Amino acid sequence: MVLLLFFILIVFSILVYMWRIAKSDRIIEHHLQFPSFPESFGKLTIFFISDIHKRVVGEKIIQAAKEKADIVVIGGDLAEKGVPFSRIKENLGRLKEIGPMYFVWGNNDYEIDYHLLDATLLDFGVKILDNTSVTFESYQGDKVCLLGIDYLGANRDNIDLAVMDSAPNSFRILVSHDPSIVRKINPEHSIDLVLSGHTHGGQIRLLGMGPYELGKVTVENGLTLLVSNGYGTTLVPFRLEAKPETHLIEITHSSS
Repeated sequence: MVLLLFFILIVFSILVYMWRIAKSDRIIEHHLQFPSFPESFGKLTIFFISDIHKRVVGEKIIQAAKEKADIVVIGGDLAEKGVPFSRIKENLGRLKEIGPMYFVWGNNDYEIDYHLLDATLLDFGVKILDNTSVTFESYQGDKVCLLGIDYLGANRDNIDLAVMDSAPNSFRILVSHDPSIVRKINPEHSIDLVLSGHTHGGQIRLLGMGPYELGKVTVENGLTLLVSNGYGTTLVPFRLEAKPETHLIEITHSSS
């Protein structure tokens, strides 16, 4: 009996530890340099958050990002089945304090009334990037384009349409909820940076192993990919060895 109670206590303590990790707040700062980024912009700072799911964005996160970011990019899974729209509105209201918001669809966003979600996003002034792009122009006429694609797991994605909607000879940032979009990117798309989430970094890992790799920044064949661990959880409200994260991404020009 004593051994059973001890075992229950150990399991309970582990679950509490994993729950506390899942509820923690963290901003990772990245300083990315690209020869193709226009010098006339100086710098562009993006607050990137993905996979919010059932969480409420912490005030600590908002205060840390305010007055630092130029724009907010929501990388999909803003919600999931069972999340009340009051919580979605609360999160959008908080994120709006940081800056103008841009959004791409994730797989779990389609579990709720996505027509109502679409209307809610528009009510908060969120620009939805569904195989479309938005262009930012410097005083010298240089252009940076933010492209977004719909969730590719349901074959709603069309990277070619997003590229066609962007300005030619521009620095291109592609936002995709699912990082496997890189398999569809070819040199003609002229994508410089990809932002994504979806994997949760494996969410629960044991001895460094999990169903997905931890979030990180990688560079391959001239393409920079940032994959986030995401902010929330799915299926179970626990994390282990895959801390939640949001990102402040500062992009500048590099002469090399």
